[in-house]
Amino acid sequence: MLNSLYIKNYRNLKALKIDSVAQVNLITGKNNTGKSTILEAIAIYASRGDLYCILQLLKERGEYFSQPEYSVGFSAPLLSSLFSGRIMDFSAGGSILIEGKIGNISHAAEPLPSKSVGLRFAKYVDELQKNEQGNNVVKGKYLSANECHAAEVGSKIKFEVTVDGHLAISVDLDFPRYVSKSFSAETKFQLIRTGSIDEEINGELFDSIALTPKEQYVVDALRIVEPHAERIAFVKVENSPARSAVVRLSNATEVLPLKSMGDGINRILTIILALVNVEGGFLLVDEFENGLHYSVQEKLWKIIFTLAKLLHVQVFVTTHSRDCISTFEKVANSSESSATGKLIRLDNVNGSIRQVEFRPDELKIAGEQEIEIR
Repeated sequence: MLNSLYIKNYRNLKALKIDSVAQVNLITGKNNTGKSTILEAIAIYASRGDLYCILQLLKERGEYFSQPEYSVGFSAPLLSSLFSGRIMDFSAGGSILIEGKIGNISHAAEPLPSKSVGLRFAKYVDELQKNEQGNNVVKGKYLSANECHAAEVGSKIKFEVTVDGHLAISVDLDFPRYVSKSFSAETKFQLIRTGSIDEEINGELFDSIALTPKEQYVVDALRIVEPHAERIAFVKVENSPARSAVVRLSNATEVLPLKSMGDGINRILTIILALVNVEGGFLLVDEFENGLHYSVQEKLWKIIFTLAKLLHVQVFVTTHSRDCISTFEKVANSSESSATGKLIRLDNVNGSIRQVEFRPDELKIAGEQEIEIR
């Protein structure tokens, strides 16, 4: 579990350091301060720089427009959009770095170990070199930052991923390259975008926990909106390969499509299905309040805090909503809350993103004194 987080050169986060994070973290701030960017950075960190994960993030941002069914392709301009200033910087200082201290979320008495993922561009040229047998072979020679400016003819560009300081992936961008749809992240995570209700993914997530105790956690969450919910299932849609969620109610004879019950209950289903599928990993939710009436948010926070502690999940959520902050504060300060909570506000100070951290007790005081902390 992350104890602290450092993000360098990723999108608009040139150098953001969050000294300590809790088990459940709520991120606020004005538009374009990097709230969603933090979630993306944690996804890349959790996937250990998986290429398909990176390109999916680009697609979700609308920065990759081709729609092949099972693969996505690389290009230098596409990948440069990940970096601060959207430029290819071949210097060591221009690399993206996402680093987290690992350990108990309480104050550690000893220095904590860290894990990191780095993304960088490198330029090289092919040279004839002799191998151990004395034969001439073509090998790539990496160019320094100064050499990169002078070497345009015959030079090639690589996109590289480092994990914990060691080269893990190197891709030559001068040749077409495609990445398969499936990947296995080292650490489980789910990133839920604004208003995201993906029935295909939800069906797969439900299949993985069906007939286990986790299925009951999902039903309990649905009862926030529909107290009579008893069971859910995903059934095939007629004339379509897709499946849709249906629910059985204790006071009805027929199963009902969950879609017919409104956005709120479907949003809850998406969030809780994601949470119970990332045991020991990360739940990342963009704009938590979307589709949720303020009256249900406190109940949902209670479930999130409880399951996060039970399943050892670390949660990062963004919001613009005062109601979301207020209900988060009530649950974080509750004597029943077993998981720790923290609010992190991002501010743009002359183009540099800074963070201010609020403990639950500080949130309560801010609310009582009507201090604006969004």
